[in-house]
Amino acid sequence: MHDDYYKSTAADEVQRSHASTDARISDFIRFGIIGLFAYWSFTVIAPFISIIAWAAILAIALFPLFHLLSTLLGGRGVIAATLIVVACLVVIIAPVAAIVFSFADATQGFLTGMKEGTIVLPTAPQSLRDWAPFGERLYQAWNYAVANFAAMLKQFQGPIRELAGVILERTAAFGGNVLSFIASVLLCGFFLVARSRLITAVNIVAMRVGGKRGTDFVQLAGMTVRNVSRGVIGIALLQTLLCGLLFVVFDVPARGALTFIVFILCIAQIGPGLVLLPLVIWGWFTWSFSEALLFTLLSVPVTVLDNFLKPILISRGLSTPMSVILLGVIGGALSHGLVGLFLGPVVLGVFYDLLAAWASPAPRPDDKPAAASV
Repeated sequence: MHDDYYKSTAADEVQRSHASTDARISDFIRFGIIGLFAYWSFTVIAPFISIIAWAAILAIALFPLFHLLSTLLGGRGVIAATLIVVACLVVIIAPVAAIVFSFADATQGFLTGMKEGTIVLPTAPQSLRDWAPFGERLYQAWNYAVANFAAMLKQFQGPIRELAGVILERTAAFGGNVLSFIASVLLCGFFLVARSRLITAVNIVAMRVGGKRGTDFVQLAGMTVRNVSRGVIGIALLQTLLCGLLFVVFDVPARGALTFIVFILCIAQIGPGLVLLPLVIWGWFTWSFSEALLFTLLSVPVTVLDNFLKPILISRGLSTPMSVILLGVIGGALSHGLVGLFLGPVVLGVFYDLLAAWASPAPRPDDKPAAASV
């Protein structure tokens, strides 16, 4: 009997081993098939990832406005989304496209002028000599630099031409990305209309992946997107448009390139002061007293505008460091062109906040919440 018992036990072990092996093989095949289809799906949507991501970011940032318009229109969400899409195309796309193409024209003009030797710097004004005690020295140094500018261009013509060519190539790529930007805005309108189903789907996936903390991460990501898009990109666009308007009204030379530089500095949280301050100094030397004074008075509020708007537009303190925002601007522009200028800082900002939240210890279920302060 003992022999029969051991034989039956061994047979059961063999059967369980075969069943376990078959189950593992079946799981491996299922996961392999799912992974294969996931890879194929990714290759299909890869060219549109930046467009979809920026459309989602716009939808999250503009949802409060959409909700307000939809309420005012009696719940007509389609009409509210259409109005928002048209406003974005007029207020954002058109000025950004104008800035990009103006910057491209300025770069092309610089290359042509350098090739033909027609680039000339203005000479120092006579009033500079009256600046004691270094006015005379500054006057002579300025005119010396102007006299030797052509020789310097000839000496560094090769590197300057290569650098300008790279800038022009990138700017041309930005111009091509304007169509992607328009597609993102149009897709944003669809996301706003279908917001309820999309939010439900995202929360279900987050719950399946990370449980309760997964849904918390989704809420944190949404808050970070709103903070970065409104407090960084929105204010940067507003300051850039105001600076561009100033440059047009006062007929500032190379205003397209300067406006583009202002936009990069504003997104990087540096501000337009690095461009406006030299222009103010230049204006006092070249313009009349009234023009220089008016330009100075208008430049000051534009420069400090973000200090007043950020506390209003950001629902909580922006925890993303400036270095992360700057890295997102540069990396996004190099990777995805014009859309990447906006997409990069938002994506890195969300990743930074999620990583910081994940690294912090999760609260235990038996922890009692702190008493709310009155």
